[in-house]
Formats: sequence, structure tokens, C-alpha cells
Amino acid sequence: MYTLIICEKPKAAAKIAYALADKPIKKKAIARVPYYEIEHEGKQFVVASAVGHIFGLQEKKKTTTWPVFNIEWTPNESYAKKYLSVLQKLSQNADDYILACDYDVEGEIIGFNVLRFVCDRDDAFRMKFSTLTKPDLVKSFNEMEKHVNFGQAYAGETRHYLDWFYGINLSRGLMEAIKKAGQFKILSIGRVQGPALAFIVKREKEIRNFKPTPYWNIFLDVQGVKLKYKKEVTKQKEAEKFLKYKGKKVDLETKKEEQELPPWPPFDLTSLQMESYKFFRFSPAKTLSIAQKLYLRGLISYPRTSSQKLPPTLGLKKILEKLEKKFKKLLKFAVKKWPRQGGKSDPAHPAIYPTGEIPKKLTSDEKKIYELIVKRFIACFADNALIENKRITADKDFSTSGKKILKKNWLDVYPTRIETKDLPDLMGKHKVDDVVLEEKETQPPRRYSPASILSELEKKKLGTKATRADILDRLYKRGYVAGTQIHATELGIAIVDSLNEKCPLILDEKLTRDFEEELEKIREEKSENKIIKEKDKILREAKKTLTKIAKDFKKKEEDIGKGLLEGKKRADEASFEANALFECPKCHKGKVIMRRSKRGKRFGACSNDDCDFSIPLPAQGLIKVTDEKCKCGVPKLLLINKGRPPWKFCSFCFVNEHKTEKKD
Repeated sequence: MYTLIICEKPKAAAKIAYALADKPIKKKAIARVPYYEIEHEGKQFVVASAVGHIFGLQEKKKTTTWPVFNIEWTPNESYAKKYLSVLQKLSQNADDYILACDYDVEGEIIGFNVLRFVCDRDDAFRMKFSTLTKPDLVKSFNEMEKHVNFGQAYAGETRHYLDWFYGINLSRGLMEAIKKAGQFKILSIGRVQGPALAFIVKREKEIRNFKPTPYWNIFLDVQGVKLKYKKEVTKQKEAEKFLKYKGKKVDLETKKEEQELPPWPPFDLTSLQMESYKFFRFSPAKTLSIAQKLYLRGLISYPRTSSQKLPPTLGLKKILEKLEKKFKKLLKFAVKKWPRQGGKSDPAHPAIYPTGEIPKKLTSDEKKIYELIVKRFIACFADNALIENKRITADKDFSTSGKKILKKNWLDVYPTRIETKDLPDLMGKHKVDDVVLEEKETQPPRRYSPASILSELEKKKLGTKATRADILDRLYKRGYVAGTQIHATELGIAIVDSLNEKCPLILDEKLTRDFEEELEKIREEKSENKIIKEKDKILREAKKTLTKIAKDFKKKEEDIGKGLLEGKKRADEASFEANALFECPKCHKGKVIMRRSKRGKRFGACSNDDCDFSIPLPAQGLIKVTDEKCKCGVPKLLLINKGRPPWKFCSFCFVNEHKTEKKD
């Protein structure tokens, strides 16, 4: 007999096994699924893992109607079944269990489901760790909790139920509506997905409806320094009145003030995603994926955290000493005993920090994220930067400002960009050399970036730190949004317009936020009886709300379907125009459209169904149509690839030449 240690991922299981083993490990496998037999302090343990969620929610009886609430946990139909089978076999000879999944809501429900549905147990010991390093894992084992965190487990289960109820039911409603309008289209909407899309559509409409108005900025040029008038002038005649300043003398005053600029606080997940997008243009989902890999390799702490705290119990001094092997030049700036802290906290995990383990081999992208985390961590121990702020004013109504860095300190560690501007000291009366009237136009609101929409969702308390990136990815995959500067597509706009008009409760951010707050109460609750009662109450409320939504939706289903169909048509037309290259050189009736095969290969094909013209296209890079025509009469294409010079070519001649070469 032995104690079975249940982990979340295979790599985590390996780390835990090697950390706890007192004697050589016996690595075994069933159907190529690895597990580990170890001895620790004279006792026998088996370390095995799930592979993320091996159970998912499904209807007890398949239906096509909605709303549906009759669901249950069932094994996922995927390679996860192999891991489930191995856990079932290993649990037969286990006399005790330790849950060692990631210590958060998702990790808890993954492990709790294995306990309930595989091991036939409703409780176990619980290891709680934030890194997969040996000292942290040994400490976690020695100080393990006696029970599963039921608050986290049931909060996770309730969230999954809510997401299923809303996501499956409302998506079925949308697809049924457009189907009755005459077309099939895979559509989805969800508890957080709906409000997130509504934010983007609202911003899109503000941009489209924006009407620019002219205004003038007024500058006095004095001694080569441009001083700006305190407000924008909206009429040209009023702006021209300032021309009288030319040649006159104005009273100048220079004020200087030193300011200490503290380091940015350590990373939580959202701030890491935002900085990663700013520096490397990595999507939030990509950043999280890389951070997760670094965590599983034991290089950084658990990344799905909302904390900006680095408590002393982490052994920060030892981490800095380990980092000295690779980051000696930066560590000379780490002069403070305690690091800078931020305002946000997380009861489960500290801020993201490097463990001090030095990686042997990283990909280019992994290196970027790893070093960004290391630099942010070291910078937290550095002295404040010293900035000189200088302001020059003229006749009180004109001014200019500049910054000068006096002491960089932490700015020498972390790559923050601060705009500097060196200004002279100007005092007393000086002649105005010139007056500049700068005509401009008001600008529309900025589009959301993948990072800023995540920040917006966090501010509004919608979704979780672990799910927001996935929600954004889903909006892209469904074709509701596009572009790195995110714009709503015609389909996305049609969905929001139809639902806002006919069924606004689906997009109600307050309803979603209220559920989030209720889930947080479950997570914090200690009494299992109260937890289950609160869970049942939330699900009853959700069923009641969804039943009302379904009733209203079905009454207006025909109108909603027409709105969705119209939006789909506009989206298809926009996609056609965006992917059209040139007139077909074979039939001269259709356009050559950029498409992708099932295997992902890019090609051009005629839009005329009666024409079989097609050409291969480069698999990667941006393709643009140029104004230059080839001798064959077909417009040349321009291929733009990052890090390579642009290539101009004629796709038609290229294909014909290639065919000729083959014949020869």
C-alpha cells in the first residue's frame, strides 16, 4: 500500500517526485503514461498526474432544445482518458491521498474531481506551493494542509456550471435564430464573452461615428524653446490674434523640482501580459502559455496570480544570490533589503518572481519573458530613480515641460521608457522670435489592444486572471473581432446590436460581475455546508435568469435571426473585399481570392464557381496588391515578411514559369 500524490500535469509530477524522493526513483508507465514510485522518510508514495481537466460537463441526455440544466461531470473524450485509466489503476492500491495540483480554483476542481470520480474519496491532504523548486515542494509537503480547500473546489465547480449554462444555452439560441433565418453559422456567446464583445463594439461605434473638429495649438518660440498656450483654440480668427506676440517681450520663469520615481511593483499576470504586449507584441494568451512553461520548468513562480506582493518568507536573498551567476551586472543595483510592493494581493499566490534557477536552454520567446520577469524582480530591490522636472512659463498662459534623469538606479535594470527633454534655464524678459499656429483635428477614441481590453475586463471585475486571455481568443476565432488594434467586425456588431435591442440581459455586465462576487464569497468561505448552500443558491438564480432570457429570446427569435444574418452577409462581403487580389486572368468574370486549404496552405482561387483557376501563394507574410502591372497584365503582389526585404512578384507568371520548368 502507498499514498497516491495527484498532480495536475506530467511535468509537475516529475518535479514533485524528484524533489521528495530520498532514494532512487522508479519511473514507470502504463500505456506510455508516466508515474513515479518513491520513498520519502521511510514511507512509500506514488506520484501520478492528470493532464489538466480530465472531466468535463455534459448533458445527461442529449437534446437540441434550450435552456438545458441537466448536466454532469463525465470523462473528456480525448487523450486525457489514458491518464484517467492510469489514475484508476493506481488508486486501487492506495490507502491515502495527497492533492498536489496548482493551488487555485482550477487546480482545486481538477484534483477534487479525480478524488471524487476516480478515487471515490471526498477529501485528501493538500500541498500548497507557488514554485516547482525542491525547497518549496519539500516545505509544502512538510506543512501540507489536512483537507482539500473546499471553498476553491466548489467555487471552481460553480464557475464551470455557470459557464456551461450560459455558454451552451445562449450559443444554441444564437445558432437556432440564424438557422431559422436561412443560414447555418457556428456562433457563441457567454457570460463574460458577451459583455467583453459589447465593450469592443461600443468603442467601434464611437470611432465610426466620430466627427473630427478643427482646433489650433498656439506656440511662442523663445530662444529656441516652444511654449504652448494653456488651452486649445477652436476658431481660426481667435488663433490669429496671437500673432501679435511676435517681436514682443514676455516674462519667463523656470521652476525645477526633483522627484523620486519608485520601481514598478512586481508582476501579477495582467501586468506581465500588458508589458509583454508593449515590448514584444505577444498576445496575452501567448504570454500566459510561455509563463506556464517557465513555471513547469521550475524557473518562475506560479503565473496565474493577481498579487503584487513578495513576502519575506519566499527567501528573497537566496534568490538574488542564485541569479548572480547570470545577472551580476544588474544585481549591483539591488541594494534594498526589502522589495517594492504593489497594492494588489492574492490569497493563493505571491507576485510572479524568478526562482533563481538558471535555465540551460530557452527559445527566443521564452528568453524574452524570463528575462523580463527577472529584470522586474531585481528592479524592485533597486533605489528610486531621481528625476528633475523642469517647467518654463511665459506670461502665465504659455508653458513647456521637460524631464531629465539625474540618477537612473532601477531604470538601469528594467527597460522602462521615459521621455526626456532637456530645457535651458530661462528667466526674466525675452523677445518672442516667432508665433506658431498649429492646426489639428480632434481624434477618435483609441482602439483596444489585446492588452488593454484585458485590463478593462480586470477593472470591471469580469472573468478571471486565468480566463480573460481565452475569452479574447474566442472572440477572434469566432470572427467577432479582428486586428492587433482590435476592431469589431460586422458580425460582432450585428450580434451586439441584435441582443442589445431584443435581449439586453445577455450582455449585462452587472449580472456577470454579481456572479463573480458570489463566486469569490464561496472561495473565501470555510464551512463546507455553507459553501454547498451558497453554490446551490447561485445555480438556482442562474437557472431562473436563463429561463427568463430564453423566454424573451424565443419571442423575438425571428427578428434576432434576421439581424444576425444581415451582419453575417456584411461580414462576408468585407472578408471578400479584404482578400480579393485581382481580376481572374482566366475567365475575367471573378476575382482571385486569398484562401487557405484544410492543411493551412495559402492559395488564390477564382470566386467564379465555373472557373477552376488557382495559384499557390507564400505560406507566411503579408501580401499586398501593388499598382504595378506585370507584362502579362496581372497586378504584381508585394510580400512583406518581418526581418526580410519586401519581395515583389507576379503570381500568374511565377506559376506558368514553374510549370514550364517541370515540363523541361
